[in-house]
Order: sequence, then C-alpha cells, then structure tokens
Amino acid sequence: MGKTIIIGSDHGGFNLKQACIAALKDWGFDVRDMGPDCTDSCDYPIFAAKVAEAVKADHDLLGVLICGTGQGMSMTANRMGVRAALCTDEFTARMARGHNDARILCMGERVVGQGLALGILKAFLETGFEGDRHRRRIDLIDTVAE
Repeated sequence: MGKTIIIGSDHGGFNLKQACIAALKDWGFDVRDMGPDCTDSCDYPIFAAKVAEAVKADHDLLGVLICGTGQGMSMTANRMGVRAALCTDEFTARMARGHNDARILCMGERVVGQGLALGILKAFLETGFEGDRHRRRIDLIDTVAE
C-alpha cells in the first residue's frame, strides 16, 4: 500500500471527511481530496466515481468515501468494479482488508461518530491483504457475477 489516500464525500459526509483528512495527514499520508469543498447539497455518485476511478487506475492506492450512511458510496464504487466495504466497526474494517482486499473504505457520518470513524480508518489502513485462500475467493467474485 502506498502513502497516498484518495478521499471523497457528499454533503452528508463532508464534516467527517475533513476530520479524516486531518488524521491522515497527521499519520503521514498524502491525501487527494476529490471533493466536495463545502456542505452544499450534492450528488454522492459523482464523488464516489471520482474516487473509484482513481483507485481502480492505480493498485497502490486506497480510497475513503463518506456520505450520510455510507450505503450510496459503497454501492456506487462496487458497481464501478472496485471492492468497497461499508464498515461500522474496526473488526469489519480489518476483515475487509485482510480477507476481502477491499480498496475503498466507506463510512456514514450519520452512523459512526468521529472517534469510532478514525479507529475504523486506522484499522483499515494498518491491515494488509492476507492473500492465499482469500485470493481464490476474491477471484471467484468476478466468475460468479458474470
């Protein structure tokens, strides 16, 4: 994993996105913020697509998407062919990376508080993909989805 994180939100996730950006920078990451730059109402698929396209294009990148619930962001990124995981606790975040090689973390600002969100983010970033039997299962995702 590289040290650059791609991040985006909609208006419902903007404040948590700002907190995550500050933490990421404190932790030594470079952050590419794909927007938005304010809390004005906006459409989450636009920002989810920007993050998913960047992560899909560079396997060394990981992404973070935040909206009100995290659901819309997760659905959009997965539809674009990037494994995105909606996480509401640290265990799920670790498993999403370790077993599923998720490349985008999705969270809901209206679901998790800032303290928990930063713990989820840290767990996601500190966990590497375990490979082995998990690689075989991930490869099956595309096979069974066709």
